[in-house]
Amino acid sequence: METLSTLAYLVSAVCFIMALRGLSGPDTAQKGVTFGIAGMAIAIVTTLLMVESWSLIIFGVVIGGAIGTVIAKKIDMTDLPQLVAAFHSLVGLAAVFVAAAAFYNPESFGIGLPGDIHTSSLIEMSLGLAIGAITFTGSVIAFGKLQGIVSGKPVTYPSQHAINAGLGGLMIFLIFMLCATQSVFFFWTLVLLAFLLGVLIIIPIGGADMPVIVSMLNSYSGWAAAGIGFTLQNNLLIITGALVGASGAILSYIMCKAMNRSFISVILGGFGGEQASGATDHGDRQAKIGSAEDAAFIMRNASKVIIVPGYGMAVAQAQHVVKELADTLKAEGVEVSYAIHPVAGRMPGHMNVLLAEANVPYEDVHELEDINRDFAQADVAYVIGANDITNPAAKNDSSSPIYGMPVLDVERAKTVLFVKRSMGSGYAGIDNPLFYADNTYMLLDDAKKMTENIVKSFE
Repeated sequence: METLSTLAYLVSAVCFIMALRGLSGPDTAQKGVTFGIAGMAIAIVTTLLMVESWSLIIFGVVIGGAIGTVIAKKIDMTDLPQLVAAFHSLVGLAAVFVAAAAFYNPESFGIGLPGDIHTSSLIEMSLGLAIGAITFTGSVIAFGKLQGIVSGKPVTYPSQHAINAGLGGLMIFLIFMLCATQSVFFFWTLVLLAFLLGVLIIIPIGGADMPVIVSMLNSYSGWAAAGIGFTLQNNLLIITGALVGASGAILSYIMCKAMNRSFISVILGGFGGEQASGATDHGDRQAKIGSAEDAAFIMRNASKVIIVPGYGMAVAQAQHVVKELADTLKAEGVEVSYAIHPVAGRMPGHMNVLLAEANVPYEDVHELEDINRDFAQADVAYVIGANDITNPAAKNDSSSPIYGMPVLDVERAKTVLFVKRSMGSGYAGIDNPLFYADNTYMLLDDAKKMTENIVKSFE
C-alpha cells in the first residue's frame, strides 16, 4: 500500500507541475486547471485510503465543501482578490493548527514523544508554524485593505523597520529555545509574535502595491505548507508547497519589476508602501468632459482603438459590454486591441480573467511591453478606470510616489477617452495629470453604463 500511495502522490505532483505549466498562458489555462483538479483528486483519494477512520475527515470535507461551494457561487469576479487573500489566510492558519497538533501529540506523527520531539522535526515544525502564522494575519490585513475594511493607505509608525527586524530576530531566538527546551511557553510565544509580525509587515503597504502583496502571500502560504509537509512526512505536501512557494516568489519578482519595487524590500515588508501625494497643481487647466455620443463619433471615425481595462471595469462588471463595444467597432472596420498592465486590478492577472470571462479573443489581449509602442499609432485609447497604471507622473515627476513604475503610454494616442465615476484619484491616492491633457476627454459615469450608451450611440 505504501508503494502504491507513493506512486499516486508522484502522479499527483506531476499533475500539479503540468497545471502550473498550463496556467502560464491564457490559451492553455483551461488544460492547466484540469490537470490541477485531477492532481488534487488523486491526492485526496490516496490520502483517504491511507487513514483508518474517515468519520471526522468526511465531516470536515462536507462542511468545508459546502462552505466553499456557497462562496464560489456567490462571489463576484471583482471580489476575487479578496477571496484569494482569504484563502491564503486559511492555508497559514492550517499550518499553525497542524504544528500545534504535532507538538502536543508527536507520537501520532512519528516524530517522537511529548517533551522528546526530534530536533529536526522541531525545526521544520517551527518554520512552518512561523511562516503560517505570518501568512494568516498578513492575509487578513490584505483582505481588509482590498475589501475597504482597512485603509488602503500605508499605516506607518516610527522605527517600523527596526521593530520588524527586532521581532524577526526574536522569533529566531524563540525557535532556538523551543528546540532546546520544547517548552509550551516558547511555542505559543512564537505563535503570537508571528501573528503580530504578519500584521506589522503588511499594514504599511499601500494600496497600489496590493497585487505584489497578494502574490507574495501566495508564496508564503506555499512555504508554510512545505514546512508542515516535513512535519507530517508527506512528500506530496512538500512538493506542492515548494511549487506554490517558488512560483509565487517568481511571480512576486515579476510584479516588483512591473512596479519598479525592490523584491527584497517587499518580502521584508513595509518598504513597498507609497505615501499618497496631494493633488497636483494644474493651474487654470480644466478637464474636457465628453459624452457617450462624442465618444461614439470619435471611435467610429478611428482606424485603430486600444482598450485599457482597469479596476473601474471590474467594479462595474463591464467586461461583457466592453466586448460588445469591441465587436461593434470591428464591424465598422476598426482595429481593436486590449492593453493589459501587469498590476491592473487588485491581483496578478485580474483583467485577463475578466476579459476571458467575456470571451475576448486571446490574440486581442497584449501585455504592456508588447503594446506600449502601438499607442503612438492609435487613434483612440479607451481607458476604463485604469488610473494609476496610465499616470504619466510615473515617468516625468520624480516626486511622485509611483515614479519609475512602468505605465501604459496612453497619452501618446491621438485621443484618450477616460471613463471614471469622478475626477478623484486612483487607488494609490495620487492625482493623474492625464485628466487635464489636451487630447483627453473625461467620460464621467459608471463604466458599464457609459459603455452601453456608447454602443447605443452607434445604432
